[in-house]
Amino acid sequence: MLNISNNRVSEQIRSYEPEVLNRVESRASNKVFRRLLGGLFFFILIMLFVPWTQNIRSGGDVTTMRPDQRPQTIHSIIGGRIEKWHVKEGDFVTKGDTILFISEVKDDYFDPQLLERTQAQLKSKELSVGSYMEKVKALDNQIDALSETGKLKLEQTLNKLKQAELKIQSDSTNYEAAQTNYEIAKEQLRRMQQLYEKGLKSLTDLESRKLAVQKTQAAVIGAENQLLTSRNELINAAVEIQSIKAKYRDDISKAESDKYTAMSNMYDAEAVVTKLQNQYMNYSIRTGMYYITAPQSGYVTKAIQSGLGESIKEGEPIVSIMPSVYDLAVALYVRPIDLPLVQKGQHVRIQFDGWPAIVFSGWPNTSYGTYGGEVFAIDNFISDNGLYRVLVSPDPNDHEWPTALRVGAGTKNFMLMKDVPIWYELWRQINGFPPDYYNNTPAKKK
Repeated sequence: MLNISNNRVSEQIRSYEPEVLNRVESRASNKVFRRLLGGLFFFILIMLFVPWTQNIRSGGDVTTMRPDQRPQTIHSIIGGRIEKWHVKEGDFVTKGDTILFISEVKDDYFDPQLLERTQAQLKSKELSVGSYMEKVKALDNQIDALSETGKLKLEQTLNKLKQAELKIQSDSTNYEAAQTNYEIAKEQLRRMQQLYEKGLKSLTDLESRKLAVQKTQAAVIGAENQLLTSRNELINAAVEIQSIKAKYRDDISKAESDKYTAMSNMYDAEAVVTKLQNQYMNYSIRTGMYYITAPQSGYVTKAIQSGLGESIKEGEPIVSIMPSVYDLAVALYVRPIDLPLVQKGQHVRIQFDGWPAIVFSGWPNTSYGTYGGEVFAIDNFISDNGLYRVLVSPDPNDHEWPTALRVGAGTKNFMLMKDVPIWYELWRQINGFPPDYYNNTPAKKK
């Protein structure tokens, strides 16, 4: 009752008779409520000063520590048509095992004797190179022979030139002697003429002397003619020297021209040989690419291409393989505001999907079902999801990760920071401040 009126009815009601009214009128329930409320407040006050381990929560997934241990797809280097599968999904293959066989789809490689024909062309071009090399050697020998012959011929002509010079000297001496005899004969004829006029000599003696003068004059003319002939021989020898030089120079130049032509043809043939060798090796390697093999040991997880007779393009994925040996790691993603707090070697608590766990993020020692890890790599570039990726490896000082764990499983991660009171953590969360972290680098003393 509100007891607004001045009239009282409490004296008229006998409250001691109903048990319910006795309980309502009792004041002990208020005391219990106050005690419970006070105890709860005291408990909350104590909990505000309980240590709390700050952490960075993030999601992630299971991956491997090394890139070559992660799931990979096998691509076809060449285009072809699927002819036969040698494996099925779930099979274990070792490195080098044949996965499937493909056939050729390009008309440039349809010839079943393509390698033999290319090798025959290669041998023909190699023989052509050898022929050009022999021709070059023959021309070298010819040039050497022409050079030696030219030297000998030039020496011979130089000797003739020297002989012509000596003969000119000899004929010049004879000419001078003939002129001297002619002068002497004329002087003798003049004296004989005087003696004949005085009657001291006979006409016969005079005529004999005239005849001697004629002979000496003829000798002079003959000596002069011989001298001119010798001079002509000297000129001819000089002309012959120049002619020999020009002739052998032309012959050697022609032989060298033929040699350079043969060398050019030889180089062209060598280029063709190199091209054919490259083409032959390409054909040979392409023949080995018809069998697509496993790059490493692992399990065939999924056949991306299926069926027989299906055409595949160059670089198109065919099948995916999961390596059989791998070292597990966790790839988690943190916000850019939390990235400066992450350091290599930092401890992380991990909860794997599918493994039961009781987690108290602020009290990692009281949690159950979580596993330890250490940060071993931090990306320096942001991912497509706007977060930074952090790789975590198993903690060697903690429990081993489950053996049944597989790559791609989801995780929940707690990166442990500094121990602070709960009231500080609540205040930090309300204000949106980043967590505190330990500074492992000791301060330098001044």
